[in-house]
Formats: sequence, C-alpha cells, structure tokens
Amino acid sequence: MVEIKGLEKFASRDFPGHISSTVFVGGCNFRCPFCHNADLVLNPGRLPSLDLNLFLGYLDSRKGWLDGLCLSGGEPLLHEDIEVLARVIKDRGFLVKVDTNGSFPDRLEYLISQGLVDWLAMDIKAPLARYPEVVRAEVDTGKIQQSVELIRSCGLPYVFRTTVAPGLLDESDLLEIAAWLRGASCFQLQQFVPQNTVDPAFLKVEPYPAEKLRLWAEELRPYFDEVLVEGV
Repeated sequence: MVEIKGLEKFASRDFPGHISSTVFVGGCNFRCPFCHNADLVLNPGRLPSLDLNLFLGYLDSRKGWLDGLCLSGGEPLLHEDIEVLARVIKDRGFLVKVDTNGSFPDRLEYLISQGLVDWLAMDIKAPLARYPEVVRAEVDTGKIQQSVELIRSCGLPYVFRTTVAPGLLDESDLLEIAAWLRGASCFQLQQFVPQNTVDPAFLKVEPYPAEKLRLWAEELRPYFDEVLVEGV
C-alpha cells in the first residue's frame, strides 16, 4: 500500500460538511513554486512513513466520530496503489475525498467507477496554455482537460480551486480560468501562503491583500454556482 507520510487528525476545512482527517502521501509530478508542502514534493523518501498498523488502529478508534478522510499530498494519484488505501478507508465505513492536480484522469475514473470516492477537489493551476510555465514541469494538458470533464460529469460533489500567487497569476488569468470552467458548481480562490515553499524565493513573496481576493471572487461569481475564498 502507498506509504503515508503525514496524518492531520482533525482537518476542519479539508472535507466540506464533514468531520475529517487528512492523509498525506509523498511525491508529485509538478513543481509549483508556491506549493507549501515542499518536503512531500521534493524529498518524500526522507520523510518517515506512518506504520500501517498504527493507521488502521487510528481508523478503528475513530469509528462513529469521524466522517471521512481526505487523500492529499503531494499528488495521491501518482501512486498506482492508492486504490488499496482508498479501499481500506472505505471498508471501515468512512467517506473518501481525493485532492488531485488532474494529471491522472484514468486512475481517477477507475477509483470513481469502483465507488471509492465520495468527494473531489482539483487544483487548477493556471489557464491551460500557461500550465507548464506555472507548474514548472512537462504537462499533458489534454489529461488536465479530461479530468475537468470527468469531475464535472461524474455526479459527485466537487470543487475546483486555484491558489493565487503574486507573480504567477493575476486577475486576467482568473477570468480566463473562469471562462474555461464556466458553469462548474463550485470554484474556490485560495490565498497563497509563503511557508515551506518548493521555490525558496516564494518565501519572500507577499500574498495579495485579502480584499483583492474578495473583489476577484465577486467578479467570478457569474461564472459558477458558488465561489469561495479560502485563507483570508
């Protein structure tokens, strides 16, 4: 089973509407400079792994209190055996939320088809044309689009979310993203946090003012059923 590199026992904001924990797995195919999980992305092998028996004991101890678990990272779908972890969680009666960057639509579709996913969050890094520039990696944008279409059509609750890092994204990028995702049920703007970033230079980047994010959210509301702002 995929190695668990971190466990946040009470993740109040990660799984909307549910009492949840978040499981972090290591490794990612992107190198987003603003990502605040640098160790998970760059050095997962150096991080200790949670003992499986301890994790199973944790799940058993939370039955009747915890609603679900969020599978995050890194990029959880990078791992072929993420299915095993999802089954372990589902078999114990918990809901499963998957956070993904959208690079692995076939794996995501399989998990959905097996009834192993109850909620989805996909990080939209940039307008499609700017993906390689923003994530600093080779990207098959066709797979990104495939994931977007899958998530919108699968019938599960979901959110598309974009971290707004100064120097990478601005108002025009957000409007382009909104036009691309027009009609989606929920879109979330996320405040950039200059902590433990993949690119150390972003530790010195000052986030956009909270009021600017709120104004941009108002501009985006006509495109979506719901627009949220996180981190301000």
